[in-house]
Amino acid sequence: MSAPKDQHFLVDPRTVERILSLLDVSDHTVLEIGPGTGILTRGLLNHGAEVIAVELDHHLCTTLALRFGPEIDKGQLLLIESDATCCDLPPFEYVVANLPYSISSKITFRLLDIGFTEAVLMYQKEFAERMVARPGTAACGRLSIMAQTYADVEACFDISPRAFNPMPMVRSTVVRLIPHEPRFFITDRKFYSDVVRVLFSHRRKTVRNGLKSFGGSLDHRQLERILGALSADILSSRPEELQLEDFAVIANAGTEQG
Repeated sequence: MSAPKDQHFLVDPRTVERILSLLDVSDHTVLEIGPGTGILTRGLLNHGAEVIAVELDHHLCTTLALRFGPEIDKGQLLLIESDATCCDLPPFEYVVANLPYSISSKITFRLLDIGFTEAVLMYQKEFAERMVARPGTAACGRLSIMAQTYADVEACFDISPRAFNPMPMVRSTVVRLIPHEPRFFITDRKFYSDVVRVLFSHRRKTVRNGLKSFGGSLDHRQLERILGALSADILSSRPEELQLEDFAVIANAGTEQG
């Protein structure tokens, strides 16, 4: 398996220090996804972290193993050649990474499922803007709702393309994630995720009509019970008009009938 073609390697030491100023990694275990050439890895080690670096590309792994041989021998760095979206991961506390654009969504949701203390992640600016878009606004989408259901999400600063090699065609944004339990009770988290996905797949439709597009996940009688349990305001709204609590109400209405 080859590395993602959209990987842009961070080369600016000032950006590394700015990223590492956002959290104290000293004496903590930090997961780094896609270390690339190792500039962020070096920064983490210099700041006293124990690093688990997961890199997909074999040639990069070989170079990293040579560059960080002493740290690997001392147990300060564990280098794993694998796909971070699906491989087994040792326990970790923090996550710091310059994520390849193509795996941003998949790895973010996986990390939220696994759990961590805090993460500082670099995304394409457009992706970061969707992640932090507030519920009830036109920019809100599935990513916004799912991320903010399970974490506090903060856009910290933008990074110029000149900080990377090769230079991307877009700007990047560093985002801080601090996980928390959902602030509104959710009976079934998988069903909640399904509800959010289906409604935003039909974001031009009202909630009532979006739920009718659920397909085989709901039988007719269950759907009618769900529709009967929801308020007229929720049913007549479009997904981007809803608050986090509304999505929990919709999902719980479905699971309570199970």
